[in-house]
Amino acid sequence: MSAEASSSGISKKSKKDKSKVVEETTTEESKEIDKNKRHRKDKPWDTDDINHWEIPKFTAPSALEHKPFLEESSFALLFPKYREPYLRSIWSNITSELDKLGLSCELDLVQGQMTVKTTRKTWDPYIILKGRDLLKLLARGVNAPQAIKILQDDIACDIIKIGGLVRNKDRFVKRRQRLVGPNGSTLKAIELLTECYVLVQGNTVSAMGSFKGLKEVRRIIIDCMNNIHPIYRIKELMIRRELSKDPKLANESWDRFLPKFQKKHLSTSEKTAKKNLILEKQFENSLINPNSIDIKTNQRIRTNENEEEIKKITPFPNKVNKKEKKIYTPFPPPQKPSKLDLELKSGEYFLKNKEKDYLNKKKKLEKQFENSNLKKSKREEDFMLPNEFKEENVKERIKKRKRITAEELM
Repeated sequence: MSAEASSSGISKKSKKDKSKVVEETTTEESKEIDKNKRHRKDKPWDTDDINHWEIPKFTAPSALEHKPFLEESSFALLFPKYREPYLRSIWSNITSELDKLGLSCELDLVQGQMTVKTTRKTWDPYIILKGRDLLKLLARGVNAPQAIKILQDDIACDIIKIGGLVRNKDRFVKRRQRLVGPNGSTLKAIELLTECYVLVQGNTVSAMGSFKGLKEVRRIIIDCMNNIHPIYRIKELMIRRELSKDPKLANESWDRFLPKFQKKHLSTSEKTAKKNLILEKQFENSLINPNSIDIKTNQRIRTNENEEEIKKITPFPNKVNKKEKKIYTPFPPPQKPSKLDLELKSGEYFLKNKEKDYLNKKKKLEKQFENSNLKKSKREEDFMLPNEFKEENVKERIKKRKRITAEELM
């Protein structure tokens, strides 16, 4: 019994020692390894030399090795009516390009749709998606020679919908124009920096290029629609391009070199203070220089020598001339007559529908005649001689002579 007890005691001690050793090792590991990275394992096959962005080439198999797909897959896309004549003229080139890759396509002008299908010759399972992208780009207004480039492995496309990002139509048009820029300069800059083809049309922006470039293009476009000018992103891309050339900065963070643009929102009190300062300066200038011109309105500020008229000009928008107080009366104002009351008064209520229509037409014609006469007179004013060059009448000449004689007598 004593031997058994001693053996059990030794086994318990050994277990305790082992548990202590395990705890010590775990505590050391926990100190060294970050919480977020504790479940990560080493990947000996994944080294820094590997380029993860590189797309490996997928070549066609030989005729003996090739086996057709079990099922046919197809995509159908609608196109706008204005693209119909262009698609007709270009369709033969598209069919020949898709035939090389083992795809067939159809153009249905009645329903206004294009379809792409796989055939028994197709060997690439992903090429059907490339064919779908080709039709998308053609429908969105991209030219055929440019759109056919999407069939290459290293080129992808992205169609960004910008129609629903801005509610106000005028604001949307302005921001979309911002992307294009004066004579398409900003769009050209985006294309050069991202190495992508970008087309802005209607409510969408279609882009073609590498995955990295498309990511940048999408970021610029969405920021532009959210009222961040594309020039800020263009500046950042230019700096990044210059920094990438330097091998010393390859493993360093570039945050210190990149510009930081902060949006400044002024409070209402600050805005009013700014406005008041501008108005004060304008008012002071008007008092000092009577011939001063306002830059914003491009009009000469009117000033008078009389102090009373100067006091009327208020530099502050809040300090408006007080209105005269209305006399309070407990009685409500008299009720205005309704349309029905006016019709009963004039007798129109008892007229037939035809007679009413006739009267309304008559009133309309009279108004039109008055307006046309006013417009005519305004147009003729430009061609009328001023009073200086008008020929004097006989009566006016007689009056003039009488005045001269009266002056001579005086």
